[in-house]
Amino acid sequence: MSLSMARSFLSEACYGEQELDANSALMELDKGLRSGKLGEQCEAVVLFPKLFQKYPFPILINSAFLKLADIFRLGNNFLRLCVLKVTQQSEKHLEKILNVDEFVKRVFSVIHSNDPVARAITLRMLGSLASIIPERKNAHHSIRQSLDSHDNVEVEAAIFAAASFSAQSKDFAAGICNKVSEMIQGLDTPVDLKLKLIPMLQHMHHDASLASSSRELLQHLVNSYPSTPMVIVSLHTFTQLAAFSLIDIPKQLQLLLQYLRDDPRKAVKRLAINDLKLLAKKAPHLWIRENTQTLCECALTIPYNSLKLGMLAVLSTLSGTIAIKQYFSTAAGGSSIPPRLTDLVKLAQECCYHSNLSVAAHGVVVLSSIAISCPEKDIVQLEQDTVLGVESLLMLCSQDSSPSGQATLKTALTSLVKLLKNRPHLSQPAVEFLLGQLHLSCDSSRVLMCHALAAIATHLPVLGDGMLGDLVDLYRVAGHSSTGEQQELLVSLATVIFVASQSSLSSEVKTVIKQQLENVANGWTVYRIARQASRMGCHEFSSELYQCLRTRVASEHFYFWLNSLKEFSQAEQCLSHVEEGDYSGAMSAIAEALRSYQKGIASLTAASTPLSPLTFQCEFIKLRIDTLQALSQLICTCNSLKTSPPPAIATTIALTSGNDVQRCGRISMQMKVCMDEFRGLAARYADLHQSLFDADYATLRNVELQQQSCLLVSHVIEALILDPQTASFQEHGTSGSVQTESEYERRMMSVFNHVLVEVEGLSKKHPPVSHLHTNCLCDAVIALLKVPLSFQRYFFQKLQSTSIKLALSPSPRTPSEPIPVQNSQQLTLKVEGVVQHGSTPGLFRKIQSVCLNVTSVLQSKTGPDYKIPLDSKTNEIEQRVEPHNDYFSTQFLLNFSILGTHVVTVEASVVDESGIEWKTGPKTMVSVKSLEDPYSQQLRHQLQQSGTQPAPQRSSYIRF
Repeated sequence: MSLSMARSFLSEACYGEQELDANSALMELDKGLRSGKLGEQCEAVVLFPKLFQKYPFPILINSAFLKLADIFRLGNNFLRLCVLKVTQQSEKHLEKILNVDEFVKRVFSVIHSNDPVARAITLRMLGSLASIIPERKNAHHSIRQSLDSHDNVEVEAAIFAAASFSAQSKDFAAGICNKVSEMIQGLDTPVDLKLKLIPMLQHMHHDASLASSSRELLQHLVNSYPSTPMVIVSLHTFTQLAAFSLIDIPKQLQLLLQYLRDDPRKAVKRLAINDLKLLAKKAPHLWIRENTQTLCECALTIPYNSLKLGMLAVLSTLSGTIAIKQYFSTAAGGSSIPPRLTDLVKLAQECCYHSNLSVAAHGVVVLSSIAISCPEKDIVQLEQDTVLGVESLLMLCSQDSSPSGQATLKTALTSLVKLLKNRPHLSQPAVEFLLGQLHLSCDSSRVLMCHALAAIATHLPVLGDGMLGDLVDLYRVAGHSSTGEQQELLVSLATVIFVASQSSLSSEVKTVIKQQLENVANGWTVYRIARQASRMGCHEFSSELYQCLRTRVASEHFYFWLNSLKEFSQAEQCLSHVEEGDYSGAMSAIAEALRSYQKGIASLTAASTPLSPLTFQCEFIKLRIDTLQALSQLICTCNSLKTSPPPAIATTIALTSGNDVQRCGRISMQMKVCMDEFRGLAARYADLHQSLFDADYATLRNVELQQQSCLLVSHVIEALILDPQTASFQEHGTSGSVQTESEYERRMMSVFNHVLVEVEGLSKKHPPVSHLHTNCLCDAVIALLKVPLSFQRYFFQKLQSTSIKLALSPSPRTPSEPIPVQNSQQLTLKVEGVVQHGSTPGLFRKIQSVCLNVTSVLQSKTGPDYKIPLDSKTNEIEQRVEPHNDYFSTQFLLNFSILGTHVVTVEASVVDESGIEWKTGPKTMVSVKSLEDPYSQQLRHQLQQSGTQPAPQRSSYIRF
């Protein structure tokens, strides 16, 4: 019964349980460990990894591992094996064991058993613990002794442990190297044992002499033992050692290419190819032209398709690196060879039309990479060859629905999109070819082609209009069943149509899409299409789709979510009707949009749940509402120039006061308020951006654009009205060659540039303030409103999830009880944390370090009211720690010399690999009560009894 309770507790996926619950689960598992039934004991042991995942802090992990060590010491071999598996599964938690000596002592006692199987399991256990006990001499000695054992199981376990310790300990690797060499070269060592010993040499890379002696031994083995298994193991160990030591990679490349060229055995060639691919990923810059040329010659002459495929995979890996440029650089002492005549290009052109689709795919990848990276004179012919090769492969794969055919098609389309991005002049015929193939392909191939067309249209929007006719015709006949591939095709085709139409859908296109959705689409497909419409700015269409979906969901939270999306789409649709020069119409549109946004934010709040709080969505919409209100207020302020122009004596007032802005009259103060408001909005957008560690790049760029639009408006106000003399346009201007990633960004950047040009021209010609200036401001507002807002992926979907869980010690017994500390002492606050990830950790960015900020504030004072220095009232300390295996720990020394209650706040933020800090949280608060130390208290009582005025309280500051 107890185990079932523990199992039900540990099966819950959510975090946030109290410590008491975790301790209760540990107690239940402990009961299972002490059970007299072997089955219950084993079940309790295998539940420990879930416990570690549920509560990954040292205090519990230490207790749990000590209990497991007792089971290992006292149990039978099967229980020991279970404990070994748990230890190997929980490798990243091993460093959290606090009592390492006690844990190892209990485990190590089994090494003296008479049972060789028990000793073997113990050796494997020690090998699994090598990361936390790399320099334990007793473990080193036991491993060396067990290598001489006559029991094969024990020797294999000793080899595993020796390899693990060699990877962690330089001393052990140096000490065991000679013994391993003797065993490998010894005539009495069986061949199968030698094959297990040789891979240990890959860890002998801690210093140059050790690596050199290991290379010499491996070279001797390769030459002395020509059998296939020995050559394969020795060569692979050779490669692993070279990859670690780095300086031997060029020699290893030559050795592998020599075996690839000269050795007739297919197994050896296959091993050489795999190792060459490993080195191509590890160090492509070390591949000289001769290495690539040798590989090309081998690939041209090899008769076996499987080996040719492997060699092309190596070349495909190299094709996107500097190795290609090194290959086409002028040979030393020779004349430059045109790229079209080199063996690499000949090989790629030949493979593009190969009967094996995988070989053809790699040929296309290599050829397209060459066409992109080689700006030579005769590159035109090479580009044509590449396009023809890609098109021929697409024709072959487009009707093949098998997994291999689809993988090849995806590779070919990726290469085509990359080529067209770098060579835009090839786009028009390529797009026409893809549109023609869409009608002839199977559904799964059509989906991939639609993705490629959407990518091309995003980078080259001028091609969008030419696509629409074919895409709409295909959409009419696309949906004829409700299969998964058909549903995916409907979404993909709709996405391409949205991209090609550039957020202005015609009524005919809407009718076609709606008709197909009514016929065969399910609710999830309709939602995905509506979501894409919101991302592409087609808000009128997305509003209609959300409207029909609201009543088709089974939860009220989903209803409120869809209702909020409908309101947001309607709000943005109101803004799309704004006309240039119609300022009153703009204010009416903003008022209508704000009404819809207020309804939407109410529904969005109702849609949030504790598991899905929708924090980003609510904050983003609140900022959008405040931005629209600020824009509306700015138009009102501009109109006030007509209703309340500057008085006749405004110039005299300005001269008298010395403030030139007074010449503009009442509008100048209103404009200053507007400018401050937009700067405040920009700061809030910056704070929102800084909190989005898990967001995709498009969402981050969208938030940046909102921030830049607010900064632009504030700058325009300053440049036109408040301070036209000192306003600078260089720091706000953008170059025309900026590469944009979406239609929304392209439009926003165009508006920014246009507004800056207009403002710069006006500020030079006319002094402020006139109707020209206010009209220019209003035109800028309308230009920003006319760009349809894009709701990016993070608004709907979170692909990466990262959170930090903190634990503070000492911790109060109850949340409301403060931690007592004497005012003459300092409090050591230990902060431990665990980084928790979702299903795809590090998809967009990874955590490099965690920044912990600890501050304390005096909340209430209990001692005599003396004049207190400001620095003694507060503590403010910041530290950066690097997580290891998603765990970090540090300590802070805090001073509480002032009697009373202090509130200590610990806030965490993360720093990514680029050095950017993200305010992810969490924020934890704890109360500390500073008490008077007994000596000061006794002294004060004595002084009070003698009638003397007590001295100021004793503290570390007063003593000095």
